[in-house]
Amino acid sequence: MDMLARAMPLQGFLGGAMIGLAGAIMLLTVGRIAGVSGLLAQTFGFTSSGSLNLTAASFILGVPLGAVLTQYVNGPVRSFYPSSFTTLIVAGLFVGFGSRLGSGCTSGHGVCGLSRLSPRSLVATCVFMSVAIVTVAVMKFSGLSK
Repeated sequence: MDMLARAMPLQGFLGGAMIGLAGAIMLLTVGRIAGVSGLLAQTFGFTSSGSLNLTAASFILGVPLGAVLTQYVNGPVRSFYPSSFTTLIVAGLFVGFGSRLGSGCTSGHGVCGLSRLSPRSLVATCVFMSVAIVTVAVMKFSGLSK
């Protein structure tokens, strides 16, 4: 019940609407999907073109700047990370590997792909949501989470 007391449905709704709007604007203006892993790969030249994409770099730079602006307007944001730096690095590598293996990340498939009715995105979203649910359940019942 403690989680429900801390729920912020209006903020979640507004945040989701802003993410959807950003995805729609990017698709309509530059014809690109706003998947963060793909944009990150473009920013660092890991794509077939190998050149820096200014739109991708601007989007990637805007993600942390948006968080800083939110913190400036609303006050400090509480974040919780694993106590082990090694765990954080290994988890990040798994996420990166999964994003490349699945040809996109949660934002690319879950937000942009589903809104375009992409069958591949539907399968990918079902897979990563199922794995996330199982992971949370295992961590909760094994005592690995707080």
